[in-house]
Amino acid sequence: MILKMKPSNVLAKMRAGEVAICVKLNLSDPVATEIAALCGFDCVWLDMEHLPHTTQDIQNHIRAAKMHGIDAMVRVKRGSYSDLIGPLEMDASGIMVPHLMGLEDAKKIVYDTRFHPIGRRPWDGGYTDGAYCMIEPDQYMAQANDQRFVSVQIEDPEPLDELDAIAGLEGIDMLFFGPGDFSQGIGKPGQWDDPQITEMRQHVAALAHKHGKFAGTVGSLDNFDSLVEMGYQLICVGADVIALSEYFRKITQRIKRTQSTNIKSIYNVDNHCELKCESVIF
Repeated sequence: MILKMKPSNVLAKMRAGEVAICVKLNLSDPVATEIAALCGFDCVWLDMEHLPHTTQDIQNHIRAAKMHGIDAMVRVKRGSYSDLIGPLEMDASGIMVPHLMGLEDAKKIVYDTRFHPIGRRPWDGGYTDGAYCMIEPDQYMAQANDQRFVSVQIEDPEPLDELDAIAGLEGIDMLFFGPGDFSQGIGKPGQWDDPQITEMRQHVAALAHKHGKFAGTVGSLDNFDSLVEMGYQLICVGADVIALSEYFRKITQRIKRTQSTNIKSIYNVDNHCELKCESVIF
């Protein structure tokens, strides 16, 4: 039996000119990934930059994603090459490298995350992505280069002068625009409709397509169609913590409004009720 790596369905969709939808997961339980997959997302975005996930947490999310046939993209920590390739060896379909700061930074990322002949990613193959050494070395390296994607986040003004050269690098699959940190980097935190942010959204997508690469970003139901028109092919919409908080608040606010209305009716002076406070449970 010839073993192969699981193909990336995100890459397959984008290479076919389609748009892949992603959701960000902050919860450590892989049940969140299962729910996202069952609801029809193409990819889950897992985060090791801002969240205290263990490698075991990430590995379990990746397994849940594979079980349901979707991709797991991991935003890595910035550190050594081990921080970059760890999720790939756990068989994540892609990694997102935050805060790219320039061309030399991008070249180092390629060097560390791509196998020969593109880079010099340290080779082992003895874990999940290499089927525990059961994929032949040459096939393992070729499949890893072809079926695993490397995305770099453009979320700072520093790399802008070299962005064209960065987009042209072999080994970088995707430019991922991050409006949040970019907004504070230009001194306009949270001003999503500022012309500079709109211009950068368009610029990142245009450069990606100019060099045959993909463009990714975060979006919403309101601006999804406009992002597709700009050329974005991986769009992250929503997050588990936002979904839960909005749903929970909807429940509690509805109940509290109902309670308030009931209490007011109890104390309506037109009823001439003489109820004691102790009899009402708040």
